[in-house]
Amino acid sequence: MNPRKAMTIAFFALLLGIGYFSMNAAPVLSDEGYSYHGEVKWQTNYSSAVETAAAEDEPVVIYYWTTWCTYCEDYNRNVYSDPAVQSELDEFTKVAVNLDSDSESATRLQQRYNINYPPQHVVVTPEGEVLTRIPGYAAKDDFLSYLETAKQRYQAGQTENGTSQSAGNTAGRLTGAAV
Repeated sequence: MNPRKAMTIAFFALLLGIGYFSMNAAPVLSDEGYSYHGEVKWQTNYSSAVETAAAEDEPVVIYYWTTWCTYCEDYNRNVYSDPAVQSELDEFTKVAVNLDSDSESATRLQQRYNINYPPQHVVVTPEGEVLTRIPGYAAKDDFLSYLETAKQRYQAGQTENGTSQSAGNTAGRLTGAAV
């Protein structure tokens, strides 16, 4: 075999190996019911997250992500790892939806909130009414501003489009949360 041909084959094999390793060594950790982005623990089950939010009377941040999304990595490094962001996120119930997932619930949530690409965040009431959207990447200060707006709307009983939230009780919230 020609040495040049052997080196070319070895080079491409190395590239494929690196590509395979990088795709399977995703920096996002997960366990049975949670995934971890930056230093923030996110639930992965929307129905459970909504039950938590209703019980604690707080809005829900839905984070749509993928392992191949470079801006998602920027969120992990530059936004979620910041103590001010972590503190603000503590006032929300957090749920992460992997857009690469084949699960029906992930697909329904993606369709329900018209999500077409990562990263995106939708902040909703426990009933599923949209308080605000964060399309694409938002730097730390902008991200905090979006969260503050969502929190104010939730406390005032307003939604993204300016309408009042339904007064709903816990039973109504859980019924409206089914996806």
